[in-house]
Amino acid sequence: MSSTEALDQIVKAYDIRGTVPDQLDTEIAHALGIAFAVFAKSKVAIVARDMRPSGTELAAAFAQGLMEQGVDVIDLGLASTDLLYFAAGKLDAPGAIFTASHNPAQYNGIKFCLSGARPVGVDTGLLAIKTTATEVLDGRPPRPADRSGRTTERDMLAAFADHVVSFIDPAQLRPMRVVADTANGMGGLVVPAVFERLPRLELEVMYAELDGTFPNHPADPLQSANQRDLQARVTAGGFDIGLAFDGDADRVFVVDEEGRGLSGSTTTAVLARAMLRKHPGATILHNLICSRAVPEVVRENGGIPVRTKVGHSYIKQQMAETGAVFGGEHSAHYYFADNYRADSGLIATMLMLEELSRSEIRLSELRRPFERYSSSGEINTQVESPAAVIEAVSAKYEGFTQDRLDGLTVDCGSWWFNLRPSNTEPLLRLNLEAPTREECDDKVAEVLVAITAV
Repeated sequence: MSSTEALDQIVKAYDIRGTVPDQLDTEIAHALGIAFAVFAKSKVAIVARDMRPSGTELAAAFAQGLMEQGVDVIDLGLASTDLLYFAAGKLDAPGAIFTASHNPAQYNGIKFCLSGARPVGVDTGLLAIKTTATEVLDGRPPRPADRSGRTTERDMLAAFADHVVSFIDPAQLRPMRVVADTANGMGGLVVPAVFERLPRLELEVMYAELDGTFPNHPADPLQSANQRDLQARVTAGGFDIGLAFDGDADRVFVVDEEGRGLSGSTTTAVLARAMLRKHPGATILHNLICSRAVPEVVRENGGIPVRTKVGHSYIKQQMAETGAVFGGEHSAHYYFADNYRADSGLIATMLMLEELSRSEIRLSELRRPFERYSSSGEINTQVESPAAVIEAVSAKYEGFTQDRLDGLTVDCGSWWFNLRPSNTEPLLRLNLEAPTREECDDKVAEVLVAITAV
């Protein structure tokens, strides 16, 4: 496979993601560094990496590409993705972090942002970066700068931890026992730094060693199997709350004291109420696969709910356009206006701990008013033509309210579903919600028949 063919495969909707070294190697990383310099048009850029073994060489090659274009590099070293976003906001400089988030060990990738932590996706610059990188790989690079850039190392962990804690009043937290499963990911660096500032809390960290080979379990807490160790530890150790972070620690999944996980929708609803207490009447974003409970809770607490497409670049753009103070996704990304509109699992954690302290009840009780429906979870079906299947399903449910904000959403009154094509594979993703588990299962079976009949 040529380098340009590999580049075609690794440019996704929101970031770069591929296997090392067959899809992503130092040559491609170097070309992407040159391309990012051309695109960002900044004299300074921030570079960081997660704990994957391949990250050191890849980040160095990327930084070399930046410096050849006269860009001075601020090297954060090891960082979580939300630490990079904080640095890009605080220093008002574009940035890139080498991470493959929750993907297995053989993967790596790059998440980009512009100054102020503004997102870079296919609609906001990623295709331009790809085009320039392709020209570099084809032997048509831009002219090097008259002056090469320089690298300086900078540690922003303490400033980031202070920023995270600033979202709450630590004195208002009641004593609690917290266990965090960081899955050998970057949470092992950032979680202890934040909790050092919360003296009333007792923290235990599972799999804290930074190890990009993931020797204990994959760093993908969206898959319930990867929460089992945490759930068992919560109940065995008598903890008040459990936290499961993904590989780059920008997402967090919450587990109650009975060892039961909260969905991203439930956490979004809890945090929406918390944010509306701090910002009465504010606008709150939720993506369109979140539970109906989320906009209901927002309205009940005096806020304005706004429904968005799935994906961080869309949500950040909507936050800027609407002035929203908070946004949540079912996938456990939580966005905050006062965090440069970027997502942070740790800031979400702070607010959840504050809500738990305010309520003076257990998390298993706190969650109940927010869990009003039964959901299918995401069900993926491989199909030859996702577009054709969506049209056929739309025709079958033509008597119901439909929209095409992101894929096909059909509102059938007491129940609803969304059918979205994958950005990278010939898959359709079904999310469905109904009043009861029995009705949810029945309707899932019904819709799956419609999908597979095409």
